[in-house]
Amino acid sequence: MKRYSILLLVALVITSASFAQSFKFGPKLGANLGKIEGKGFSDAYTLGYHVGGFTEIGLGKKFGIQAEVLFNQINGDTVSGFKAIYQNIDQQNFSDPQLNYLSIPLLLTFKPVKILTLQLGPQFGILMDNNKNLIQNGKDAFKKGNLSMLAGAQLNILRVRVYGRYAVGLNNINDIDDQQKWTTTGFQLGVGFAF
Repeated sequence: MKRYSILLLVALVITSASFAQSFKFGPKLGANLGKIEGKGFSDAYTLGYHVGGFTEIGLGKKFGIQAEVLFNQINGDTVSGFKAIYQNIDQQNFSDPQLNYLSIPLLLTFKPVKILTLQLGPQFGILMDNNKNLIQNGKDAFKKGNLSMLAGAQLNILRVRVYGRYAVGLNNINDIDDQQKWTTTGFQLGVGFAF
């Protein structure tokens, strides 16, 4: 299913590019202030990062599509009662989770003025690696996919793109049991350069 979603995304970007009035691409990097929400996790945001590339496809003067591929890190902070809630955790190898996703945002963009772009759309995340110390094998704790919704704004200063976004997870990433729901939430702040 994930393979078909990625192929559909690529086909959509290629089709959109063929009708595009403008096309730009470039690298980007930034910070994530994120958290994992759910029983046993702290309400505090922790620092992570993201790095990757983007394409801007103009569909007229005001609207467009921005597709990205990012390496996206989300760190979680557990509370002291986490081990008591999830008894099957390896107590000796326990530590706070660090989730590394290959994230693919597909954003609808709207430019009310030339310098400002408003963005909204889904972000598909594929779990690449995570902290192997959360449970004997970390991938047993977290599902391999994460679907989020992004909303934010971007300043377009010549070729520089400065952006801020809010991301909210839509699906349960808990793969230990079906009793507790875990979701990701956070902010992305970053900068990109368009060619």
